[in-house]
Amino acid sequence: MNFQRPNSVAENCSAEVTRRQLFSTCGIGLGKLALASLLATPAARWSAASPPESPAVDPSVTPPEPPMGLHRPVRAKRVIYLFMAGAPSQLDLFDYKPKLIELEGKPLPPEVIAGQRYAFIQPDAAVLGPRFRFSRHGESGAEISEILPHTAKVADDLAIIRSVHTDQFNHAPAQLMFNTGSPLPGRPAMGAWLSYGIGSEANDLPAFVVLTSGGNLSGGAAMWDAGFLPGEHQGVPFRGEGDPILHVANPAGVDSRTQRQTIDLIGNLNRQRLAVLGDPEINARIEAYEMAYRMQSRAPELMDWADETAETLELYGAEPGKTSFANSCLLARRLAERGVRFIQLYHGDWDHHSNVEGGLRTQCKNVDQACAALITDLKRRGMLDDTLVVWGGEFGRTPMVEASAALGRSGGRDHHPQAFTMWMTGGGIRTGQTIGATDELGFHPIETPVHVHDIQATMLNQLGLDHERLTFTYAGRPFRLTDVFGQVIRDLVG
Repeated sequence: MNFQRPNSVAENCSAEVTRRQLFSTCGIGLGKLALASLLATPAARWSAASPPESPAVDPSVTPPEPPMGLHRPVRAKRVIYLFMAGAPSQLDLFDYKPKLIELEGKPLPPEVIAGQRYAFIQPDAAVLGPRFRFSRHGESGAEISEILPHTAKVADDLAIIRSVHTDQFNHAPAQLMFNTGSPLPGRPAMGAWLSYGIGSEANDLPAFVVLTSGGNLSGGAAMWDAGFLPGEHQGVPFRGEGDPILHVANPAGVDSRTQRQTIDLIGNLNRQRLAVLGDPEINARIEAYEMAYRMQSRAPELMDWADETAETLELYGAEPGKTSFANSCLLARRLAERGVRFIQLYHGDWDHHSNVEGGLRTQCKNVDQACAALITDLKRRGMLDDTLVVWGGEFGRTPMVEASAALGRSGGRDHHPQAFTMWMTGGGIRTGQTIGATDELGFHPIETPVHVHDIQATMLNQLGLDHERLTFTYAGRPFRLTDVFGQVIRDLVG
């Protein structure tokens, strides 16, 4: 293949080489660009089968050009999803049940537990009452556990949903269900769907960023994968300390001019290949290299907290240079300010099969202050109105105790997909309310049951998207985040 040498970059290269030979002999700074395939500029794309809906307008006024892919009024421009991996106990945090105190040590009535499946306990296990005191907070009178004192202070900013349920009772499929709409790996994550559907407001950061702190994630990287969508839409994991992505900085001896020439050379080669093959993934690769180059200037600024006041750091409990949930929340706000569309925070270690009381004390200490600080900080910056914040795990915990001498467990709670609690705020959500209710044992929803797909449909709705029309045709049929069902939770959106 013939090509022109761009100044000195190809000085030592033959006039006719293969692309592989070029990378092996002229690779100034190219090794670090291997990760750039994760960093494509998010493009606003839409399935041809789902054209945008024309908004209703005053006929006397010339309507503006509707944004690509939007179906409904936009209430949220971005999402910060605080995912509590492992499943927090709703009965000890948000869903107070005095009846469990009365029945502690006794089995639940047979009619309540008939036909139920559990991961580690028998259905006739003894009842375990709430481990903490509850009290009402704010004008809304939200009942919140004593181990969430900071969350209690922002009670009126929350919409608490006590009647969430899922179809999955093990961690990996349940986590995938919430993040991708399917219990099986291979489907696009919600952030990937948003990148595909409406793109990003940032041109020097990915549309979909992932932050992790504490504990294992049973669903793994499949929770932020692009699945069958173009690869440029997958989530990009950022580190909580140092460079957000390894190898973003230039190696010693490579200045910005040389780096620019290198990327231009690679881009020219890729464009020649694109003209021959017509493969859209080659174009995604071109965009990926460009995104990586732009991030070289933005990433250091993103992680430099010199512009954050001591009061803000204290508000979050953040410590620069460390990996923590508090740091992730502050970084999430900084990413939101810079136009990132979907910011996913994962915090694990909520799987309390033993000593639920001690485990919750530890985890609530890790996340409570930062969650409330994020809401407070977004609100005072005028960002909460168009930033949707979501908190919750993959399922709940049982009203019955888990105790096993063989496994060394006592005083824990097993997996409970039938009913659990989440909360939302910002992004047009009607806050200062608690919706849904469970029975007196906290076992089943008895009012406004909310499925995983309903949560997803509502989130998309606030971003201006109809969950039934955000589709991508793959393997001969259209797919969507909410599979074949789900509805917007009208109590939350008005």
